[in-house]
This record gives sequence, structure tokens and C-alpha cells, in this order.
Amino acid sequence: MAVSYFTVEGLNKIKDELHELRTKGIKEVADQIAEARDKGDLSENAEYDAAKDAQGLLMLKISKLEELIANSRILDESNIDTSKVAVLSKVKIKNMANNAVIEYMLVSEEEADLKKGKISVKSPIGHGLLGKKVGDTADIIVPAGKIKFEILEINR
Repeated sequence: MAVSYFTVEGLNKIKDELHELRTKGIKEVADQIAEARDKGDLSENAEYDAAKDAQGLLMLKISKLEELIANSRILDESNIDTSKVAVLSKVKIKNMANNAVIEYMLVSEEEADLKKGKISVKSPIGHGLLGKKVGDTADIIVPAGKIKFEILEINR
């Protein structure tokens, strides 16, 4: 698995989710299995099969989160180069077609949250902005077509 870069806040959120799955999640699935087992013949017990499937999916998710955490690195926001767009950059851009100004923070895929203005560096816009400097323009292909953006500001 490739290395993933996170803010302290983002990595803690994933660790909290893992803890929740290891504690509550496993207990809930175990309770479902026990309840289904109490209903009799396991060979024809759809509830038991569903609970075992849920257990398998839960263990897979726990395994993936453990791997993600093991391969994660924390980015030090104080060392971010603001001369060009990079991971954790806060970028103010202008849509050249309608002059709308938008501000995004580029983050890892796992931390992306559009409502908070955080977009993934792997998204079309995030990827298209990487490496650009203030004053540069970026032609970015999005599902709706091609959009031209001007980079107005880069902060951390």
C-alpha cells in the first residue's frame, strides 16, 4: 500500500474510527451472531449467515484501517512551501468562466470533505492544481467539461 499523508486531526479521526470498530463494532456483530445462533438450525438460518457476512466485512474494514494507519505519515503544516500548490495548501482560485472565487485546502483522499472546503489531491481539481504557482492558470477536466482556474493565493 502506498504512503498516505495526513494532518494530525485527520489521522486521529481514522484512529478513532478504528477504535470504535474494534470495540463497539465487534461487540455488536458478536451479539448478532449469538442471537441468530439461539434461533436454532444454523444450516438454514439466514440471520446467522448475514451476521457472519457482516463480521467478515467488519474485519476487512478493520484490517484496511490498520494498514492505512501503518502506512500513514503526518504532514507538518509549518513546513509547507507556499510558493506552489501542494498537499495541505490552502488555495484561493478563480473560475475564469464565471469569475467565482473558491478556496480549497488540498488533503489526502481519506480526509477530503467538500463541506469543509477540503478536496483530495487525487480529485480532478486537486490534481490539476498541484505544482501551480500564484498567477498560473490551470485547465482542469471535470465531469461537466473543461474549466480554467487562476490561482489567486496559496496559504498554509
